Amino acid sequence: MIISPNLSSIFYLISGVLFILALRGLSSPETSRQGNFFGIIGMLIAITVTFLSVGNYSAGFFYVFIFLLIGGTIGSIIAFKIPMTAMPELVAGFHSLVGLAAVFVAISAFINPEVFNLGFPGNIKIASLIEMSIGAAVGAITFSGSIIAFLKLQGIMSGAPITFKGQHLLNALILISIIVLTYLLCVSQSSNLFWILILVSFLVGFLLIIPIGGADMPVVISMLNSYSGWAAAGIGFTLENTALIITGALVGSSGAILSYIMCKGMNRSFFSVILGGFGATEQTSSSNKNKEQRPVKSGNADDAAFLMKNASSVIIVPGYGMAVAQAQHALREMVDTLKKNDIKVSYAIHPVAGRMPGHMNVLLAEANVPYDEVFELEEINNDFANADVAFVIGANDVTNPVAKTDPQSPIYGMPVLDVEKCKSVLFVKRSLSPGYAGIDNDLFYRENTLMLFADAKKMTEDITKNL
Repeated sequence: MIISPNLSSIFYLISGVLFILALRGLSSPETSRQGNFFGIIGMLIAITVTFLSVGNYSAGFFYVFIFLLIGGTIGSIIAFKIPMTAMPELVAGFHSLVGLAAVFVAISAFINPEVFNLGFPGNIKIASLIEMSIGAAVGAITFSGSIIAFLKLQGIMSGAPITFKGQHLLNALILISIIVLTYLLCVSQSSNLFWILILVSFLVGFLLIIPIGGADMPVVISMLNSYSGWAAAGIGFTLENTALIITGALVGSSGAILSYIMCKGMNRSFFSVILGGFGATEQTSSSNKNKEQRPVKSGNADDAAFLMKNASSVIIVPGYGMAVAQAQHALREMVDTLKKNDIKVSYAIHPVAGRMPGHMNVLLAEANVPYDEVFELEEINNDFANADVAFVIGANDVTNPVAKTDPQSPIYGMPVLDVEKCKSVLFVKRSLSPGYAGIDNDLFYRENTLMLFADAKKMTEDITKNL
């Protein structure tokens, strides 16, 4: 059965509406499951319509079905096996595939334009040539940039910013060269210029991401998500595919808005981040200079339980350490025990806790933590001064007071959770090693901080037993 172009447009419009509803649902933890459902249905409609629009020749159906089967199988296996701790890396990997797909489609359209009704080799419509050039360039930048983000998140590459003299000037010259190459390509339609454009775009992706440090990596993930959307939208115009245009525009714009919101929340310049840390300087925290061994107070589960038993209010601050230990369920049990003893408990979530937006919210939702107990930074930061105990479970950089006191620190100016204002701070961590930003946490050495050196899950379970 072959579906008509008019009917395809109607179904693509329906899928677009479902994608909008999906974004609306994903804006809140309470409606996120419903949002996911809308997104799944919208994508299913889009894929089915595309499949039925291939043509009436059996080879086309066969190849489309085979690649759908391969991609669907790989995606399903990854979804079942991937741990929540590796979700940021997975997102970066998927962004790279979206970018690479855009590049492949642009190459296909340039080599065989007649198949896409774009003209003939050497005589492609100028508008189509501009669209495929933009799609290919943004796709290539997304691919190579996402690869660097993946390597940094995975720990294969250092999370520290990689900078060199003249870096910003080089980036600017290469970005200008992409514009010039696109113009020359439209004039000459030379295949050599097309390949050079793609290679230069791949290079830009690497250079844009390497100077961005680990502390800003959640923004990078959001930014690359936006890039992948614009790449898809550009290719959508080339293919005259309504679903790609709508979906790409939604992903691109929502990713850009989220990046802006996160930059504002972290006191970062939006343009500095999207331009690869443009204007950033090499910064070294003074707390890491002349670093000396400072005394810390360490305790055990019995000490922590004693402090919590005698508290009237406890604020939980989850971070990446909780995700690594998969301690969210043990944490929920501990909180339930505290609440049985009439102790007020709430959760404080930093916008970039973990390594991607919403990382902690997803983990807490997995443990069925009530949404009304979870608060964002701006909602709960003033409460720390009146709380008896702050239980920090692996949240390092987002609780570091140095962000407010040391202008030389890479995280200076980033809003942090004011846990040091609590009467007592219980910090669960395996060691005194620095966080993802690579700097020492001054909170470890505060007089009111008790370090609990252990695996987050085991320590939380032991505290529950003592309670």
